[in-house]
Order: sequence, then structure tokens, then C-alpha cells
Amino acid sequence: MKSIAELGIDLFARDLPSMDEIKTLSEVVHCSESNQIAFSEQVEANMGRQSPKARLAVGIGLFILGRNAEAAQKLQKAKDCKEKFIYLAFALRRMGKFDEAIENLQKSLDYEANTLSTTLEKVATYRHASNFDAAAKELKSCANFENVSAEYHYQVGRLQEAQGLYEEAMDNYKTALELSPNHQRAIFHLAYRCDLSGDEDAAIDYYTQIASSSSVHVSALLNLAVLYEDMGWFNKALQCVDMVLEFYPNHQRAILFKKDIESSETMFYDEEKEKKKTRKNQILETPISDFELSVRSRNCLKKMKIETLSDLLNISEVELLSYKNFGETSLREIKSILETKALRLGMALEEKQLSSAETSELIEVEDEDERLLSKAIDDLQLSVRARKCLQKLDIRTLGDLTHKTDAELLGVKNFGVTSLNEIRKAIGNLGLSLRALD
Repeated sequence: MKSIAELGIDLFARDLPSMDEIKTLSEVVHCSESNQIAFSEQVEANMGRQSPKARLAVGIGLFILGRNAEAAQKLQKAKDCKEKFIYLAFALRRMGKFDEAIENLQKSLDYEANTLSTTLEKVATYRHASNFDAAAKELKSCANFENVSAEYHYQVGRLQEAQGLYEEAMDNYKTALELSPNHQRAIFHLAYRCDLSGDEDAAIDYYTQIASSSSVHVSALLNLAVLYEDMGWFNKALQCVDMVLEFYPNHQRAILFKKDIESSETMFYDEEKEKKKTRKNQILETPISDFELSVRSRNCLKKMKIETLSDLLNISEVELLSYKNFGETSLREIKSILETKALRLGMALEEKQLSSAETSELIEVEDEDERLLSKAIDDLQLSVRARKCLQKLDIRTLGDLTHKTDAELLGVKNFGVTSLNEIRKAIGNLGLSLRALD
């Protein structure tokens, strides 16, 4: 893995590197934590330079480091050129200022910015702003690059994916790879879609392509680790996480993920617990006719259409006693039978009332909160690992999720602390939380 010094591209030299060189520099900076630290030191060393040309280089450097507000401030005071307007647009887009980003991309064309690249960046900006019609209009303006430009097909795919047209998106990612086999972003999104659609073998193949490249693609490696872990290939999963930690030793998700994988190796299926659940269900389904009851009791229960022990849990003492010819003697008979099974009359009704009370509390929330709870889990943009675990629990909405406890989530195979923290943070940002036990 190259260091910043070995790369030989100096952003702060007399002449600004080319756009392609800046892109390469950005990739190398993000190859390792040490490279990020070294580059950050370079940027800090040049922060005091006040010439418009120096501000341009520093602004680009700040953007590469993800310090977008600072980058925008520096770039606005830099000399006018295509690099200024393009990177200012990128910083503004990250900040959610999409209209300003579009304006700056348009200005870059006055300084001989590449028309196709600029148009496709507009497409990406409109897509981030969820203005799909405007994005489609921009794509239509460069439709002559169909089957010519890999980036064109990649952006078409991203727009289709955002619109839920997953099959069409995958076709465009594949076309992009036919035109440019090393298009890393197309490979990643194709891998991701294969993963979510259940084609895990294809997903592994695509993620492996990214992992074998010269750059360290953290998201691809962690997603690949999830797939390996799901298949029980713990050593391969650990290799992926260790590769991330080799270059990013303080990466918190990878650190927690490694602990999860190591704990997964020792996880076991609690067969005895499952047997107990099965036995309980079998008990509840036991027919009343299996027990020795008086003729009066048996006839009364038959007329009331009470056929199993489960039916008795859904009726109260008062209801039984109110039935014609059903008296205290019959009641004691029924109670005696239930006590031998650690059950009691009306037990299920009590549980339903508790559940109803919880539901009524939810109904009292404002309309805005109701809309929030009805949102799909997909809106959280969770990792593949977390998403799969929620699918196993059939959790489809935020409301479903907030009814789960930490313990319920952690009880799912391969669901660990990393995924739990990710979900807590995601719903915490929305003012929600998982259900807490008293």
C-alpha cells in the first residue's frame, strides 16, 4: 500500500495537480489511517497561506479529509477555475446544499470542465436531493454515451436503484463493468444488490474483486465479512476484518465486529430451550377430552366451544360461572387441571390487556410520530449485517423495531454488539429507542 510520500503527488506544489491526479491522491489518502494523518498534517501546515491559489489547494485538501464546511469556506475565496467550482460543488453536496452545488457545477463549464463528467455530477447531485425527474433529464442530455461511458451507466444504475428499479440498476452496473472492468463503485453496488437479493455467491465474488484491488475498501471488506460469517466461515470473516484493522487500527465498527465474529464461533443453538417452547405449545394444544372431568363440566365446556387448554386461558372465572349449570364445583375441577400445568384461567386475556395498553399508548402519539413509526426499515440505511438480522425477525417498520428489546435482537444468530450499536444510533437520531424492560 502506497504512502503519501511514495505517491509523489503534491497538492501544495507550485502547479496544482490534474483532476485525475487529485482523484488518485484522494484514493491513497483513504487507503489507511496513517495516510490520512500524514495528509491532514500537510493540510494544517498550509492553512495559514492566504493567496487565492493556496486557498484552492487547501480547500481541496479539506474536502478530501471530509471537512466540508471548512472546504467550502476556503474554496469560495480561491481563484476562479474549474477545480474551484467542481470541488466547491462536491463540498456543498455533502452538506445538503444541492441547489448551490448545481450552480457551481454549471459555473465549472465556463472554465472548460469536461461536459460529460459535469453532467453526470449534476445527475448525482439531483439524485442525492431526491429530484429524480431532474436527474433523468440530465441523463437524457448525454444519452449518446450509452454503451460508451462506464460512468454514464453507473449513474443510470444509481438513479434506478434510488427509484427501486433494482433489476434495471444491476443491468446498468454490469454494462459499466463491461466497459470498465475495474469500476470499483459499480462493482460495489452490484455486490450490494446481489447480497440484498439473496444471491450471496455472486455478492462474494464481486466483493472479493474489490478486496483484491490495491485500495482498502472498508465497506466492501466488512460486507464480505458478514457474508462469510453467515456461512460459518469465521476464519475468512476475521481475515477481512483484520485487513481493515491493519490499515485502520482504530476503526470502531471493525473492532466491535471482530469481537462479534469471535463470539459467533462459540455461539450454540439452545436445543433445550427450544424443546421447552415446543412442549409448552403442545401443552396448550392439549384437548380438554384428555382430562377426567365430570359430565356436567365436560358438557358445559363443549357447549361453550372450549376444546383445548389454550381456550381456557382466554376465558375468565366470571365468564365460566355465568354460564348455565356451570358452578363452583366445575370451576374447581378446571382450576385443578390448569394448576398441574402451571396455568390459570384468563392468563391469555391478561397478556392481551397488557399488549392493548401498550398499543393504546402508541395510538396517542401525534400524527407526525405515527408516520415516523410506519416508515420502512430500509429508510435507516443500515449495514447488510444489521438488515439481514432484522429480516429474520420480520421487522419491517420503525414501529416494529422499537417494540424489540436489546435482548431480543442479540438473540438472533450473528447479531452482535456492532449491529446493536448501529441500530441504536440510527433510531436515536430520530428520537426513538428500543423497548426497555423494567
